[in-house]
Amino acid sequence: MNILVIAPSWVGDMMMSHALYQQLKIQYPNSQIDVMAPDWSRPLLSRMPEIRQSITMPIGHGSFALGKRYNLGKSLQYQYDMAIVLPNSLKSAFIPFFAKIPYRRGWKGEMRYGLLNDIRSNKQDYPMMVQRYLTLAYEKSNIPSATDLPIIYPKLKVNSAEVAQSRKQFETLLNSTESRKVIGFCPGAEFGPAKRYPHYHYASLAQMLIEKGYAIEIFGSQKDAAVGESIRNLLPQSLQQYCVNLAGKTNLNQAVDLISECVAVVSNDSGLMHIAAALDRPLVALYGPTSPQYTPPLSDKAIIIRLIEGGLIKIRKGEDSAEGYHQSLIDIKPELVLEKLAQLLQDENLSN
Repeated sequence: MNILVIAPSWVGDMMMSHALYQQLKIQYPNSQIDVMAPDWSRPLLSRMPEIRQSITMPIGHGSFALGKRYNLGKSLQYQYDMAIVLPNSLKSAFIPFFAKIPYRRGWKGEMRYGLLNDIRSNKQDYPMMVQRYLTLAYEKSNIPSATDLPIIYPKLKVNSAEVAQSRKQFETLLNSTESRKVIGFCPGAEFGPAKRYPHYHYASLAQMLIEKGYAIEIFGSQKDAAVGESIRNLLPQSLQQYCVNLAGKTNLNQAVDLISECVAVVSNDSGLMHIAAALDRPLVALYGPTSPQYTPPLSDKAIIIRLIEGGLIKIRKGEDSAEGYHQSLIDIKPELVLEKLAQLLQDENLSN
């Protein structure tokens, strides 16, 4: 069986979709899985051995472009037996329909009747995103309940030679971290400061860690470069050499390689948080208005810190501080994060 998956657009969602690919190989052992995704996220797919090939999604996120979707679907006609559509949008279901794929599976979403012919509509029975993805690996008549559904953790392959090459690309920058154990910081968040742990808390945590013999590597996109510099610039001048801001300097593949070498990671709720979890790195995940009930880091080595109760608070721009940080994240003191890192690393020195 040949299966086409229309992948999500966000890094975190892409990481969680790896659970689906693993379960598909269990349900359909002889299947060949191709995944259509934006170019920027395709490096992640190359690290998932269940996938035969990734196909470029050339249409930008948010663009309807029906004609382009028709031509793309037509180019894929008669190649697949089943399609699974992970995004909930109407437009995401057009390509499998135009490709004349016989079985087209997905959640109800935006009025997709006809475009999908195996529609699932009981989302409320599966409170986690990864559960919703996993159920799409099962025939409609044989879907386990949420309590019986096995949760499969995403895992990314890492090649030691490629890791060494990535380090070589940044050897001048990373020279000061060579003799120290490295803790990765992922301070960015796609939806702005309301979802971010304050940069001044990251800086305080960095200072405590550096003084205890660790080094810090900061990861993120170009949009996170300024936040990384803000963290670094708040450190005493003598300690700044042990804090390397890689945000905006690495591509996604290089970031994955370098994160894989960190002894632990501290992250906001973000795509890189899910990457760190998939790399099996000890992880302290910091949540504020977003909720770990829906998209937690899928790892046995993760500790979640969230000081407020309840589900998602639909806030994108915080009003609780001049910088836009949400009060629930301001209230997470760096000392608490350090305590959780000490537990993960079993490092008594961090507790002193």
